[in-house]
Amino acid sequence: MLVLITYDVNTETAAGRSRLRKVAKQCTNYGQRVQNSVFECNMDAAKCRQVKAILEEIIDKDKDSLRFYYLGDNYKNKVEHIGAKPGFDVTETLFI
Repeated sequence: MLVLITYDVNTETAAGRSRLRKVAKQCTNYGQRVQNSVFECNMDAAKCRQVKAILEEIIDKDKDSLRFYYLGDNYKNKVEHIGAKPGFDVTETLFI
């Protein structure tokens, strides 16, 4: 299923900037960055629970926030892209 993970990490302190880097690094392990704090991740429910637990351990729940949008398997007609940075299919092979 396609899961959209978004986050907002308070970066007023060095600790906050460190949390931001850790959250972003974890998200790149599981999905593709589509905007600064937005990742599209194609994963099953078990992997999603695992990623959620990892991210919850990193953030400060009093200062930061995470959002998970569960778009399911039939997401292609639910996602529309307009503007810069061309869209892509998260299920295709990614070459780096």
